Amino acid sequence: MTIRSDVVGSLLRPAYLVEARQALEAGRLRPPEFKRVEDRAVDEAIALQEAAGLDVVTDGELRRYAFFGHLIEALDGFDKFGGWAIPFRDQQGGELVFKRPVVVDKLRWRRSMCAEEFSYLRARTARPTKVTLISTQQAAAYYDPDKSKSAYPTRDAYLADVVEFTRREVEELVRLGCTYVQIDAPQYAALLDPALREGYRQRGSDPDRLIDACIEMDNAVIGDHPGITFALHICRGNNQSMFYASGGYDPIARVFHRSRFQRFLLEYDDDRSGGFEPLAAVPEDRAVVLGLVTTKKPRLESVDEIRRRIDEAAKFIPRERLALSPQCGFASTMEGNRIGPEDQRRKLHRVAETARLVWGH
Repeated sequence: MTIRSDVVGSLLRPAYLVEARQALEAGRLRPPEFKRVEDRAVDEAIALQEAAGLDVVTDGELRRYAFFGHLIEALDGFDKFGGWAIPFRDQQGGELVFKRPVVVDKLRWRRSMCAEEFSYLRARTARPTKVTLISTQQAAAYYDPDKSKSAYPTRDAYLADVVEFTRREVEELVRLGCTYVQIDAPQYAALLDPALREGYRQRGSDPDRLIDACIEMDNAVIGDHPGITFALHICRGNNQSMFYASGGYDPIARVFHRSRFQRFLLEYDDDRSGGFEPLAAVPEDRAVVLGLVTTKKPRLESVDEIRRRIDEAAKFIPRERLALSPQCGFASTMEGNRIGPEDQRRKLHRVAETARLVWGH
């Protein structure tokens, strides 16, 4: 099946799920009771996506405290909130600071990162499904030269372990029947933002060499799995409707032809994303999913404006190699973006509706 209406991953957490997770962490709720609450939330997320008419569904990442939670909670060795803080901004000048994890001990396998997510999802829907993992370069942000050096003397030594654990996870997902794996890579956005690229240079790192290293690690994770679709989602930051990077895809366009991804989910919901010109660099055997429906604001895009944007993109890449999705997840962190459940529902319906009108079924 050709997937024309896609979804990036995370969905807004219901208030009852947030409260249950807090109660679990405080010791007021036992794991069996929490799992029943979690399962209910996932069931509702699946039903929401099916009712919208999307071609593929996820579990909404509802079992994670953040989009990277599968890595942090499946492996021993991280201090969950001990890492350096990253500032997120909005277009009105607002700012929030988000505390990241940091690796403080040698990584050890505790459990599968996504087997529960996928097995439960697969059993609850007849629709095509996908699982999301974070890129190795995103995990690089969880290395601190001071706090991590007793566990790993170098960042490369730490990343070698991350690659190996993620490869192991991909193999397990494939064994379980997963056919669509998405790698979320916000760190590529730091390598396309002119200000952030200059920051790398000032700290003695060549951003273009970093791009090549990212591609090499992603390719190592993908490995050799014929018949499995691997997608790359590039995000400029998505935390409570705020972002941390801006810029077009030109500086990282070689990702399109040097990486082994067959599908690219790209943010195109506002001017921060640049133009469609870089899509001309996407090889003929790859597809692009246009993230034209924003998850950051409540306003519902019209079918006509989305179709006009698809027409613009089709000047640089054939329409038959395009698809449509929201620009990012609705809740990369447990707090979620600053929109309501009804806004989310309407946007998912609009993605599926527009895709049917543009490509038919």
